[in-house]
Amino acid sequence: MDSIIYIGFILVVFVGIPIGLGLLLYFITKKLGYSKTAKYLTIIYGLIVLTIGIYILFEDHFFTKNNAKELIEEQNLILIDDFELVKNESMSAIGDYYHTFTLNISEHDKKDAIKRIKSSNNFKIGYTTIENLLIQEHDRYFGKKIIQNYETKNSFVREYFQPSGQKGYAPVFRRISISKTNHNLKFEDIDG
Repeated sequence: MDSIIYIGFILVVFVGIPIGLGLLLYFITKKLGYSKTAKYLTIIYGLIVLTIGIYILFEDHFFTKNNAKELIEEQNLILIDDFELVKNESMSAIGDYYHTFTLNISEHDKKDAIKRIKSSNNFKIGYTTIENLLIQEHDRYFGKKIIQNYETKNSFVREYFQPSGQKGYAPVFRRISISKTNHNLKFEDIDG
């Protein structure tokens, strides 16, 4: 029963409201005596809504290497050499967002990133001493930004957690993992 309500809500928000606004735009403009203008405004509005819808549906295809580089550099890891965007995926639902991508980076960039992680003042070895930032209860909405760097059996990791500052809004959680066995760098952004 809940899934039917959820689907109905999605249809109303993402289909009903845009169509309703388009019809309202058309009839108000036509009622004012501008029937030709009403037709053109409605066509332009429809094209804008269609463009936004296509962009949302194919968002992963518009993701570029520059977007990936910017997200990595926000965590103070610098990519100098060329890299390959191996995989990019994102998923979203009301209140939740998950974005991940994998890069194949150069040996030089891998060594530099690992060096930056290991030279951090809070670098830890062994996952048992690492705080799980995703399940912060007391500081989930208010609190300080947390960055932790650590080494696991398979990778070097930098995690970033920043509370939203508003009750009910998801904090920002980002994780960068650099594989020990290959040149893969995996980025995860989880808001939820």
